Amino acid sequence: MRNYHISKHNSFYAIGLSYKKADAEVRGKFSLDVPAIDHILGKAKEIGIDGLLAISTCNRTELYGFAQHPYQLIKLLCDQTNGTVEEFQEVAYVYKNHDAISHMFKVGTGLDSQILGDFEIISQIKQGFYRSKKQEMANPFLERLCNSVIQASKRIKNETELSSGATSVAFASVKYILDNVVDISNKNILLFGTGKIGRNTCENLVKHSNNSHITLINRTREKAEDIAGKFQLTVKDYGDLQTEIRKTDILVVATGAQLPTVSKALIYPKKPLLVLDLSVPKNVSDDVKELDNVTLVHLDQLSQITDETLAKRKEYVPKAEAIIEKVKKDFLKWLETRKFAPVINALKDKLNTMKTEEIDFQTKKIEGFDQIQAEIISDRIIQKITKQFANHLKSNEVDTEDSLELIQKVFQLELHSK
Repeated sequence: MRNYHISKHNSFYAIGLSYKKADAEVRGKFSLDVPAIDHILGKAKEIGIDGLLAISTCNRTELYGFAQHPYQLIKLLCDQTNGTVEEFQEVAYVYKNHDAISHMFKVGTGLDSQILGDFEIISQIKQGFYRSKKQEMANPFLERLCNSVIQASKRIKNETELSSGATSVAFASVKYILDNVVDISNKNILLFGTGKIGRNTCENLVKHSNNSHITLINRTREKAEDIAGKFQLTVKDYGDLQTEIRKTDILVVATGAQLPTVSKALIYPKKPLLVLDLSVPKNVSDDVKELDNVTLVHLDQLSQITDETLAKRKEYVPKAEAIIEKVKKDFLKWLETRKFAPVINALKDKLNTMKTEEIDFQTKKIEGFDQIQAEIISDRIIQKITKQFANHLKSNEVDTEDSLELIQKVFQLELHSK
């Protein structure tokens, strides 16, 4: 990437791990909350990295950034999580330059999601970019790339049916309940955690189960009450968690905690209990499996549910890929213009110097010389000249390197490197 004058580092990398090779336990070790992402951005800035984006969801953790070597990014991630470099290397992927760009397009448009067409990730990319910008770690390349991925995602949503039908982690959990629990409308359901997945699960439960015995618990009661108010559901305090678990038939856990919040000790195993853990890292301790009458189902099992909806979505993959290629082509075309930006800027500076000298000369020579009008006309001519050169350099029929060398030689330009 050196020739594009975007970063002082030579290459752009995407490093990370996902559901494809890393199970939920391993993904949990490398998951990042907002403070951890901010800390990584701060550390990156300290070691001289000048562009970095971090995203972390239940299905993946990734860093996109400029570095001399990908190990710089890998170490940043491992130093801030519970995972080791050795564990990372066993399940990780590293993409460089154009491959890294292509990977972000695939991720951001739902083609790399655990459930095809799940666009939840695009909001994570938006939030990740916002955090990078806030910490002054978002350079023009990252901004343009993120905007292009967002544009491709919007077009795919609007122009294809890749995300049609109710298929998501939240819907998959409800589908599992409906397929495996008899007389669902009369069962007690407890939803612990009302973040994005929790909210969506709640809405799907209300819509598809005809169940009025749904109780919500969240560490922050107000968040649970906001959702409960929409559907006239019951809300209990976090301190009532153990009591409510022992009363329920189905427990759905969707909290964002870094350590398990539901353990064997909280459960009364005298009656059947179905537990669905939709969290990464796992928020239900493995010792729950030791209890008789308890069935524990984790996110990865739910995400394997395939049905007619997913089969139909696959039909739209070629059209989605065509949209990605179009938007990516526009992005790469912009990227190519970065190669000659320093020369065009130097040319503009040179022409402005010529303009200033000539206007100064004419002001002294001609009585009543209209300097303001001369400035306006000169600026417009300079703009047209530089635009002509830029268009020439963009042409596929032009040898860009030779043209840049000729322009520098003719105008005796001095380039100002970063």
